[in-house]
Amino acid sequence: MKKYITLFFLVAIVGLVSGQNATVAKQKEPFAKDSIKNNKVIEAGQEVALDTIPVKLEKLKLYKKSVIATYYAEKFNGRKTASGKRFSNSGYTAAHKKLPFGTKVKVTNEVNGHSVILEINDRGPFVRSREIDLTKRAFMELAHNKGSGMIKVTIEILEP
Repeated sequence: MKKYITLFFLVAIVGLVSGQNATVAKQKEPFAKDSIKNNKVIEAGQEVALDTIPVKLEKLKLYKKSVIATYYAEKFNGRKTASGKRFSNSGYTAAHKKLPFGTKVKVTNEVNGHSVILEINDRGPFVRSREIDLTKRAFMELAHNKGSGMIKVTIEILEP
């Protein structure tokens, strides 16, 4: 019986402590874990989750406007990227010709205004007319027409 009472009080204390931490977190700056998934507007100074890694958006520096973005084919799933990481079409990564690996970029569809935050971890696309290759998940969140293979986007670099 004493074991159950002790266990009950331990669970109650842990619940109270975690409840207090949740209210403290709400009082701090806004943190939108699902801001990428729900395509909410992201402003400078906000924190967002990038595959469960919080990223603080201090400055957005315009890199290129009105460029073509495409997405990876399914055959690349599981292969190593140029940075050495395994590729997954369900993540939030991208390939770019020149940007350094690890660079975080905000890619915005110019037609509907939807945006996602991605990390550069591969090289490509190796076609002159295209600027960036996105994972299929990121591309589908941006695309207005899900049947298309290319969209016009704006690329902004996140500066810490």
